[in-house]
Amino acid sequence: MNRRLMIAGLLSLGTLMSAPAFAGGKNNFDSYIATPNFNPADKDRIARATAYMQGLSTAEGHFEQTDFRGRVTQGNWYLARPGKIRFEYDPPSSQLVVADGKQVKVWDPRLQSFDAYPLDETPLSLFLSRQIRFDQGVIVTGVSSNASGFTLKARDRRKQIEGSVTLVFDQAPNGSLTLREWTIVDAQNRPTTVKLTSFTRDSALKPDLFVLNKPASKK
Repeated sequence: MNRRLMIAGLLSLGTLMSAPAFAGGKNNFDSYIATPNFNPADKDRIARATAYMQGLSTAEGHFEQTDFRGRVTQGNWYLARPGKIRFEYDPPSSQLVVADGKQVKVWDPRLQSFDAYPLDETPLSLFLSRQIRFDQGVIVTGVSSNASGFTLKARDRRKQIEGSVTLVFDQAPNGSLTLREWTIVDAQNRPTTVKLTSFTRDSALKPDLFVLNKPASKK
């Protein structure tokens, strides 16, 4: 699987939840998209989704990712907010993506390649931060309800940044939420969907899950 597509899919949730504000210079507010005028019920859904995401601390489960070509990959994920997340792809890919609080590291055993990116320069940075916001660099552009919960569609607030993300939340009879899947649509209108096929909150996770060092070269 193309590594860029793999990372884009995994980071897609953060991409539009954490798009940075303009850095330096004067902000051109004329280039920003206006916030839609939602009804009270939809405002409540947005507020509950924000509170739910903010309230996540540790969690784990299984995921299934489908790219725009219909190719499916699977694996396990582990979350320890703030700062840490791990995605383990099943064979034959066997790739690892780990955010350790400072960097996002990617290991591809088939290509024997190892890459590292500063966490605060990736879309995951604010998803893993202590404070999650839906009303700053990104805005929710649509809310819809269904039999099992509701969906939020969001995009970068700046008009020149194309693409969107749709978050799907399941809602239990008692009102509690679970993030079930997200779909990113890029500037070329290519969707990538990540389904969280299992989700266990408040897991006791070992710290070494979030440590990924460059493996020693094989001689």
